[in-house]
Amino acid sequence: MPTPQLLPYGGQAVIEGVMMRGTRSMAVAVRAPNQEIVIHTQPISPLYRNAFSRMPFVRGLLGLWDALGLGYKSLTFAANVAADGAAKFEGPVAWGTIAVSLTISLGVFFLAPAGLAQWGENLLHLNPLWGSLIEGVVRLALIIGYLGLIGLVPDIKRLFGYHGAEHKTIHAFEAGEELTPASVARFPLEHPRCGTAFLLTVVVMSILLFALLGPLPLWLRLVSRIVLIPVVAGLAYEYIRFTARHLGNPLVRLLIVPNLALQRLTTREPDASMLEVAIAAFQAMRAQELAPAPVP
Repeated sequence: MPTPQLLPYGGQAVIEGVMMRGTRSMAVAVRAPNQEIVIHTQPISPLYRNAFSRMPFVRGLLGLWDALGLGYKSLTFAANVAADGAAKFEGPVAWGTIAVSLTISLGVFFLAPAGLAQWGENLLHLNPLWGSLIEGVVRLALIIGYLGLIGLVPDIKRLFGYHGAEHKTIHAFEAGEELTPASVARFPLEHPRCGTAFLLTVVVMSILLFALLGPLPLWLRLVSRIVLIPVVAGLAYEYIRFTARHLGNPLVRLLIVPNLALQRLTTREPDASMLEVAIAAFQAMRAQELAPAPVP
């Protein structure tokens, strides 16, 4: 019987492709307009492998920062492959687009629910616990509504197909199976370490943490939602890490049901060509992981 692999590999979908991240390297594989698979690999900074970076909560913050950095590099590489010689998506245009997107996301998914909850607290004379609950429910509703709507866009459906291919490939590797489109296709779409699961956990953790702050004036409430994002993210990361390591526990399997269910919004069944791309990305990353470390 194949031996399960428990290395903390992960990834994300990009335009017509998949990024796979290992412990020492990452790889992006993209289906070019001529149908060839174009692959980019690069090492990951040793900063993420020292003792400090492995400390609880610190590792979550570094992982989030790393995901943003690798996500930017993967996105620009995929966009430029898809452009096939047209204008490049890089430099100020790329950074500006991502910065605007992040600003809008913070405003819509963090500040707007906080402001609405503050209005509800004042109008209905609610205590902060109920206000935080309202805020969390509104935030979750916005996230689910957003994911559901963009999932109707054909290009996003393809992106979600690559997301499903990424999950299935990692599942197959962890099960010790051969990485072929036929074998990988048999595995589930959902994965307990998915970023979508992280989003839901952030929302739940934010309800608990923000309730502890008590009543706040509106300006301080809004500032606290931004300032405490790293704290909430660190807590969510540790929770996801814990549950992923204890999947044999019946209680843990019950706790992760909502996280797995939400992934149905961000994954689609991939076709064979998508699985080929995800497998190519994983194998390229894995080859770099197994290569001897360079001598200093």
